[in-house]
This record gives sequence, C-alpha cells and structure tokens, in this order.
Amino acid sequence: MPPVIEARHLVKKFGPTTAVDDLSLAVHPGELFGLLGPNGSGKTTTIKMLTGQTVPTEGTATVAGLDVRRHPLKVRERVGIIPEQEMPPSFLTAEEYLHFVGAIRGLSHMERRCSLWYDLLDFGDQKDMLCKDLSRGTRQKVMFAQAFLHEPRVAFVDEPLINLDPIVQRTVKNYLRDFVSRGGTVFFCTHVLEIAQALCTRIGIIYRGRLVYQGDREDITQRHAHLEDLFLDMIHREHHASSA
Repeated sequence: MPPVIEARHLVKKFGPTTAVDDLSLAVHPGELFGLLGPNGSGKTTTIKMLTGQTVPTEGTATVAGLDVRRHPLKVRERVGIIPEQEMPPSFLTAEEYLHFVGAIRGLSHMERRCSLWYDLLDFGDQKDMLCKDLSRGTRQKVMFAQAFLHEPRVAFVDEPLINLDPIVQRTVKNYLRDFVSRGGTVFFCTHVLEIAQALCTRIGIIYRGRLVYQGDREDITQRHAHLEDLFLDMIHREHHASSA
C-alpha cells in the first residue's frame, strides 16, 4: 500500500538558518507516526510544509496523493490540522466557530456533528461563550473538534494534549487509537515522550532539523526498554557528532 504521507529531501531555510535539513520519511495508512524532538528542532516547520502552509526551500512531498507544492489548498481540504497553539477566533463563540469551519468545508448536518464533539470532549455547556473567554484547555478542545469535524482520513496533530486535563487526555488518546484502527493516519508532533510511547505505532526523532532516527515499537523495544532512553541516546550522539 502506498504511503499517505511522503517527504523526499525536504529542506526549509529562513535566511541563513536551516530549520529542516534533508528530511525524508513515509507514513502509511493506519499508522500513528510520532515526530519527536526538542523545542526548536523543526517539528512544527515540518508539519507546515506537509500541509501546504509553508513552501519547502528544496525537496518534494505528497499527502493523500497530492503534491503539497502544487495543491496546498486541496491538501488542507482533505486533512485535519491541530496547530501547536490553539487559535479559535476570539470574536466567535465555540459553536459559531465550528459552524464557520463547517460552512467553509461545505458540511451538512452541523448540529449533529457538533453535538458529537460537545459530548465527547465535554464542552457543550461552554459552546455559547466567546472563544477569548474560554480556558486554554477548552480552546484546545475546540481546535481538536474542528480538525476532525469533516471526518478526514489524515490528521496532523501538533502537541494536542498539552493543555488538557488527564480525563480529556485519555478521551483524546482513545479517539486517536480508534481513528487509526479504522484506517485513519495521524502525524503527531510532540516533545512529551510518555505520550508518544503510549500512542505512536512508529517514531521519528528530529534534531536540529535532521531526522536522526526512524523505527517502530518493536525496534524501540529491542534497542531500549523506554523511548526516553532511546531519545536521549540519539540526541546526545547527534549533539556530540555535530560538535566534533
């Protein structure tokens, strides 16, 4: 089965700074791929290139069969995106924002769609509040709902659990597991290793813009008992190699 996400020698430069350096990877349907790395390692820039939000300096990528350079809007139509920072419009209520997203995507049965998310993430009692007045955790719930409102088959998720309480975190984890079990694909960026170890079927480690490791759960288990040990080992190894 061909990959649903594929990057080939992606490079992104901002002036003299190389944020992503010769990154290649492939993610297949039904995978929950975790891209891990320290802050500033290039995770968010990678997601932005793969979703057509920023143009690669070099290299190519396809998502859901679409070239991200040629068809950035079509890519974003097909996928769900949860950005690193929750940003629902401050001047809309949670319900208005979800209906706005539904209108842009041409969705029908919006009351039913929204109700499912109000119930799942338990924020129906706050749906009429302006987004600027919502807690950070509730804004995160709204952003999660908008990403999956159109029932995509591919989702790009950047630190989705960081503002959520443990109860909602478990709900979100279970949803993502169910999503991939039904054939969906998740590209998941985080620096929280415990979350990655609990969720991801395959892992990539990025450091200073370079992908320094790829492997599945079995490979991680063979190399180290815990993902944290593997992560720190790879980062220290690359740090010393680049400093030599």
